Amino acid sequence: MTPSSPHSLDSLIAGIESRDRATLGRAITLLESRAPAHQAQAHELLSRLMPRTGNAIRVGISGLPGAGKSTLIERLGLNLVGAGHRVAVLAVDPSSSLSGGSILGDKTRMAGLTAEVNAFIRPSPSAGTLGGVARRTRETMLLCEAAGYDVILIETTGVGQSETVVVEMVDFFLLILLTGGGDELQGIKRGVLEMADMIAINKADGPNADIAEKTAAQYRQALQFMRPRSRHWKAPVVTCSGQSGAGLGELWQKIELHHQTLTDSGELADRRRRQGVRWMWQLVEDQVLDALQTDKAIATLAPDMEKQVREGRLPPPEAARRLLEHFKYPAPEDRK
Repeated sequence: MTPSSPHSLDSLIAGIESRDRATLGRAITLLESRAPAHQAQAHELLSRLMPRTGNAIRVGISGLPGAGKSTLIERLGLNLVGAGHRVAVLAVDPSSSLSGGSILGDKTRMAGLTAEVNAFIRPSPSAGTLGGVARRTRETMLLCEAAGYDVILIETTGVGQSETVVVEMVDFFLLILLTGGGDELQGIKRGVLEMADMIAINKADGPNADIAEKTAAQYRQALQFMRPRSRHWKAPVVTCSGQSGAGLGELWQKIELHHQTLTDSGELADRRRRQGVRWMWQLVEDQVLDALQTDKAIATLAPDMEKQVREGRLPPPEAARRLLEHFKYPAPEDRK
C-alpha cells in the first residue's frame, strides 16, 4: 500500500473517525509533508473530513518565555480530561535558524497529560514560519476536531508576532503573564493586550500570591483604556497557578462563558467565517511563494539579482520587480 493510494486514504479516515491516536499522528505527518503527491492527498483528506470539524473550543495560549505555559497547559488539560473532555494540545516549538531543527520538548514536559488516553499532544517545529506557528497548525486543528477532540489548545512560542498569527485561528486568546507590576506592564505591547480575551497572571502561589493580585489589578486598570476585541466580551484578568492548579477552574469557566456568549450573539460563527477567508488568502500567498522559489527560470536569474543588490548596483524594489516580471512572463526558452 503506497502512501498516496486511495485505500491508504480511506484507512486514515476510518482511523481518525474511530479516534485512533496513532492514525491521527500519521495523518498529521502527511499534512506536514511537502511532497506534491502527499499534499494532494492531504487536501483530499481534509475535504472529506470537513463535515466532522468545527465542534471544538479553540484556545490559543501565548506568553513570554518563562511564564509557565506548558505547566499550566498540562494541569488545565488534566483537569479537562478528568471532567470528560477530549483535549488536543498543539505545541509549536522554536526551530533553529541555522539547522532548522527544533527542541520538540513538550511531550517530555507534559508527560502526565501525554499518558491520558483522551489527550493528544503534537509538538511541531515552527520551521521559521512567522510568529512560530507551524505551517500546518490550522489543518492539524481540523484533523483533531474530526477525531473527536472537543478542546484544542494551541501553545505558541511567544516570540513577538506569534500572537497575531494564533488569534487568526482560534476562538479564544489567553495571554499568560507573570508578576512584575509596572516593569512587566511596560514590556507588553499594547496590541497584544488588546487581542487578549483573558489575561492570566501565573505562578500566583506561596509568597507570589499577593504580588500576583496587585499585578492583576494593574492590568485591569490598563485594559480600561483599551478597546475590547469584542463588543460582547470584556477581557477579565485572573490569577492562577499551573503548579498547584489554583484558579484554573475559574479560568476555564470564563473560557466556556466566552464561548457561549459569542455563540449566542452570532459573533463566533462570524469570526470563524472571517478566519476562513483570511486563511484562504494566506494559503494563496504561501503557494505563490513556493511556486516562485521553485521556478527554474527564477532560480537561474535570482543569483545575479542578489549579487547586484549586494553590490549596490540595483535597488531591491527593482530587483524584485524584474524577478516577478520574469515569473509572470518568462522568455520562450524558459517555458520549455
